Amino acid sequence: MIMQKKESTFLNMVLSLLVITLAAGFSLGYVNDITLEPKAKAKLAKKVNALKTVLPEFDNHAVSQVVVIKPESVRDSIEIYPAFQNGEFVGAAVTGSSEKGYSGLIRIMVGFTPDGHIYNISVLEQKETPGLGTKMKGEKFLRQFRDKDPNQYDLKVAKDGGEVDALTGATITTRAFTEATQLAYDVFMEQKGQWTVNSDQ
Repeated sequence: MIMQKKESTFLNMVLSLLVITLAAGFSLGYVNDITLEPKAKAKLAKKVNALKTVLPEFDNHAVSQVVVIKPESVRDSIEIYPAFQNGEFVGAAVTGSSEKGYSGLIRIMVGFTPDGHIYNISVLEQKETPGLGTKMKGEKFLRQFRDKDPNQYDLKVAKDGGEVDALTGATITTRAFTEATQLAYDVFMEQKGQWTVNSDQ
């Protein structure tokens, strides 16, 4: 009799756990499904805002004209957003990334004018400590890149022989940032011919 009671209690516990696990699984799946679309919309909005920040005025739908390439040298795909105003090529925004930040990944979007000068830079993703992350997005740091031609301006930290003033106490972060910027520039120079030659799009 006692044995049957124990078996019954054990069975009830197993069934209860099974029901709870299934309910939790369905709940998590449901929450994930209903948040998937808002997350995608938020990500797109962030990208559109970044494009407006890093490019001169444009009137085409740059997001739908994105070109995605996958160089062997980097883990992430690189996105290139060509920008046109009245059919004339006015520049492109290129994503660049580096895994060498103090806390890992730094991903940025760099806007270039047709002649290869940096128009502006926006930080898309970073895992640095809050203080460093804020400094990286600051005007004092970013303005040293604007209107610079990376072919003439050495995108290395000053202490490494380059021309970029490192963030205070954050040389590693600055090195990763400049590496991502250089990557974006190299990709832009490789790809820009398809728009500068055919700027009647």
